[in-house]
This record gives sequence, structure tokens and C-alpha cells, in this order.
Amino acid sequence: MTSSTESSATETSDLPGGPAAGTAADRRRWFALAIVMTAAFMDLVDVTIVNIAIPSIQRHEGATFSQIQWITAGYALAFAAGLITGGRLGDIHGRKRLFLLGIAGFTFASALCGFAVNPEMLVASRILQGAMAAMMVPQVLSIVHATFPAHERGKVFGLFGAIVGLGAVSGPLLGALLTEWNLFGLEWRPIFLINLPVGIVALILGRRFISESKAPRALKLDLVGVALVTLALLMLLYPLTRGRELGWPLWGYLSMAGSALVFAALVAFEKRKAARDGSPLVELSLFKVKSFAAGIAVQTVFGIALGIFFLVWTLYMQEGLGWTALRAGLTGVPFSIAVSAAAGMSVQLLVPRFGRKVLQAGALLMAFGVLLYIWESDRYGMDIASWQMALPLVVMGAGMGFIVAPLTDAVLSDVPREHAGSASGLINTVQQMGNALGLGLVSVVFFGEIGDHLTRSQVGPAFVNAFQHALGWVAGVLVVIFLVMFALPKKPAQHVEGVEDAVVTGETDPKQPELVG
Repeated sequence: MTSSTESSATETSDLPGGPAAGTAADRRRWFALAIVMTAAFMDLVDVTIVNIAIPSIQRHEGATFSQIQWITAGYALAFAAGLITGGRLGDIHGRKRLFLLGIAGFTFASALCGFAVNPEMLVASRILQGAMAAMMVPQVLSIVHATFPAHERGKVFGLFGAIVGLGAVSGPLLGALLTEWNLFGLEWRPIFLINLPVGIVALILGRRFISESKAPRALKLDLVGVALVTLALLMLLYPLTRGRELGWPLWGYLSMAGSALVFAALVAFEKRKAARDGSPLVELSLFKVKSFAAGIAVQTVFGIALGIFFLVWTLYMQEGLGWTALRAGLTGVPFSIAVSAAAGMSVQLLVPRFGRKVLQAGALLMAFGVLLYIWESDRYGMDIASWQMALPLVVMGAGMGFIVAPLTDAVLSDVPREHAGSASGLINTVQQMGNALGLGLVSVVFFGEIGDHLTRSQVGPAFVNAFQHALGWVAGVLVVIFLVMFALPKKPAQHVEGVEDAVVTGETDPKQPELVG
């Protein structure tokens, strides 16, 4: 491996968007984009695909409610705890290298999930899968940030937003199809095994088409920071995921309160670390960038809303209304289409003209769709049909699409390139924290409304009422998001190619991240 100084001439010619870039280089970067987007899609699908298969896992493996909870929450915990570290490791050792290691580990963990012999093995494999996703996912945005010049990132993040929307809802549909088909008598297992061919192909193509990039200056892994951020997240999220099961014990509240002290210790240590050697795990200077700080706050609260909605929505349709997994999955198709269409439209057409008003309109549109869903659920009760859910789902999907794609661009638009990995890790971490908080709140806003000893005839109406109650909370959270969005910049940053990023990063050619031959 050559140094950046020795190989700079060769590397510049290979970089998409550089002065010597040609048709081959341009084609190469779009292949690279397709590969990392595929990996992002695989992760997003895997987060949502499990919910739809929960009844099958309970039925065929005899999994308890606690084990089912950990099949979903264990992934979120490992994912959230490792994301910042995964982003920083990419900055240090190379984003391509960490991406390939992550996707290889994710594929291996998926195989372990698919061949799990009992619920305990499945829980452990899901935790490993979350840890590998934490190594892989931060590199996606980092590779995009380092590969595409500023003036093209809007288009790229528009595609990314469409992938996010598609992955969020196609997961349940894909999970429903694979579960209903019962391929080779494997029941729920194909929802994990499908990752194997996708992961292997992405690994092979990624080695060929993705260019390596690192932070422009040498960084070191902050092991104390890793320990503190992991401890703080576990102290916060573990009691939330097990609180209801254990009867909300006192130690859980003490642990959550203590997590704030650990976070404070992390901030103090990271300040000293930055002053001492310039290699903190969490780059606190990022929070001085207004667009980043405000976007992080929105991401966190938005994650809470999504964490609540997607889980209770699945339980409402399958356990409450008694629908099959396939019918529940197909019901979500209008939502998926609306998210994807609105995501592309928002970045390309609306945000450049109307700025943050588009994101705020998205929050209000989602809230209106949620209220409409509550009204329809109350009006039709147990007799509600899939087509009657289509209107609120389309309204909600359009609102979500107006948020997901431009929000990512807003958060990263002014981030210095040398901190792209750290910033990406933070973005994904706070979103997962929000999701985990939402999952924890499900115990209060959904299961808290359902009695412990219900007859068969009482189950359906109880789930319907709990669903409406939970959606009331989701609508409230979306109003909070609307208010927090006032802290976002009114208009997207105007990238001046060759000038703005040079000022931010201190690089002589802002389009040339350090590539490693």
C-alpha cells in the first residue's frame, strides 16, 4: 500500500469527478453506489423483516415473549452501541475495508440466524448481526460523501432516501412472502437466508468497484471513548427493552438515570482527547455545525416515532385483526410506493425551492395520516379492510418521504470530509437510539393498554384499542418533530464546488478525498 503523497497522481485520476476522471471512472463510482445502496437496503430490510415473521417464530420455535423481544431489540442494541466505533474505524483503516468486513460478517451472522436450532441461538446470532451491521452501515454514507462531489450529493441522497423508504416497508412484504411460501419447509428461516447470495455478490463486486478512502490525517481509535459510549447506550436501552417484562424494577430507572452521567463523562473525556491528540471517538466539534446538531435532534425524535409505529402496526394487523403475514405485508405496499416517490421528489424538486418547509410539511403530513388512520380504525373496528387503510398509509408515506432523504443531506451537507465516518456513525446511532426508545415505549403505549388475561374474543378489540392509543402518541411525537425542525437551516447549503469544502476541510482540492492504492 502506497502513501497518499506517493500515489496522489495516480489516485486523482481514478477519483470520480476529478480532473482526469473519464467515462470508466464515472461508471465505476455509480457501480460503487449501487453496491453500497444494496448493502444499506439489506440492512434496512433486515430490521423490519423480522416483525412480520414473529408469529411464525413463536409458533414453530416456542419462543417466549422475552425472547421475541430480544430477537428485535438485541439487534438494535448491538447496532446502536457499535455504530460510532464502526464509523471511526472506517476513517482510520479505510472505509472500503471496513465495509467489506462488515458485509462479510453480516452475511455470516445471517446464516447463523437462518440455521439457529433454538431461540437462544437466534437471539445471539441477531446480536452478532447487529454488531456487523454497525461495522458496515456507517461506511455507506462515508463512501458516498468521499466519492461524489458536493454538487451531485443531492441526487445521490435522493436515491438513498428512496432506498430507505423502500427498505422500511418492503421488509415486511418480503418477510410475508418468504414465510407464507414456506420454502423447502423452512418456515421463517428464509427471511435470513436470503441475505446470503446478496451479501456474497456485494462482497465480490465491492472489492472490484469501491475505491478505498480514509481520513486525510492519521487518527487513532479511542478505546476509552468506545467503552464509555457503549456503556452509556446499554445503561439506557437495556432497561427500556426489559422493563415491562421485569415489572419496571428500581434498578432500571437508576440505570437510565445513570446513563446521563456516563454520557456527561464521555463528553468531558472527548474534549480532553481532542485537545491532546485530535483523535476523539465522537467529534464534538460537529455539534457546532448548526445543520448537523439540529438534524441529529430530528433524527432521534423521528426514530422514536418509527420505532413505535412499525412494531404496533404489525401486531395490530396480525395479532389484532387476525390477518395472515402475506395480507399484512401487501397492505403496506401503498406506504412503500408513497415513501419512495416522495423521497425523490423532495430532494430534486421541492427542497431546493422551499427548503426546510418541505421537511416540516412532511412531519405535519405524517401526523395527519396517523390521525386519519386512528379515525378509520375506530370507525371500522375489526371489519376494516386493507383498501380502507390505503389512504392514511399513502398520506403517511408521502410525509415520511419528504423527511428521510433531505434530512440526511441536511445533516451531512456541512460536515468536514475527514469526519464523515464519525458523522455517519452518529447519524445512524441516534436513529437507532430513537428506534430503541420507541420499542421501549411500546411496552407503555401499546402493551400497557392490553390486559394480561384476555379471552379469544377480547384479544382483537383490545389490540385495536391499543393500536389507536399508540398512534395517538406517534402523532404527538410528529408534532414535536415539526417544532424541532425550526432549528434546521431555512435553505439547503449552496455548495460552491472547489471552494466551500476546501474551507471546511482544509484540503487544496475538495473533490479529492485521500484514496489508498
